[in-house]
Amino acid sequence: MNSLNQLSIWVTFHLSGIFILGMPITIFIWSIRKQNRPIEKLLSNYWKVSILFFISQILFIGQQNFALLILNISTILITISLWFWRDINLELREYEITHYLSSITKIWRWTLTFLTFIFLAQSLSNISCLYSININSCTEWIEPSKSLYSFLKNLFNFLFGANFSEPVAKFLGLFALLIYFLGIVQWLIIKFPKTGRNSGFSGYN
Repeated sequence: MNSLNQLSIWVTFHLSGIFILGMPITIFIWSIRKQNRPIEKLLSNYWKVSILFFISQILFIGQQNFALLILNISTILITISLWFWRDINLELREYEITHYLSSITKIWRWTLTFLTFIFLAQSLSNISCLYSININSCTEWIEPSKSLYSFLKNLFNFLFGANFSEPVAKFLGLFALLIYFLGIVQWLIIKFPKTGRNSGFSGYN
């Protein structure tokens, strides 16, 4: 059963690489080339929100206890951001199914929503890992971050000639989490009361 759980977590993390990073980059570039402002704005807002997912990966490398909790919060916020904007939703409904960019965007949006529920279900089946990632029963959640750790370690050494260690990752992750939290608070207090669920894509440059 432990092996099955480890495999399902491994598969989910690799799928997240496709649907949280790969497909959004493709759709974003496509929307810019087609000058499709609603989808371009949707993806622009998506990148701002999805930063938290990448912060959670840094926290996994730093073995911060609540890294899994942050990961789940990030996927929930990502899903909300994909469905939140009323003007973008109305615009997407206007497109025919033969409009490939909008159709693929819709498929990606539903797939990412489904992936969020998978992460949540897996986390609830390992609920103790939400608050204490360093216990023995939670090693499956740390394993996928090891490849990223190796990549960042080599990149850090190449760019700065310094060692990227777990304590450094923990510090960077917590600092980025603080900045992200302040950004969310600022948006909720200042921008959201003015714009509401209107993305303003018509005036987007």
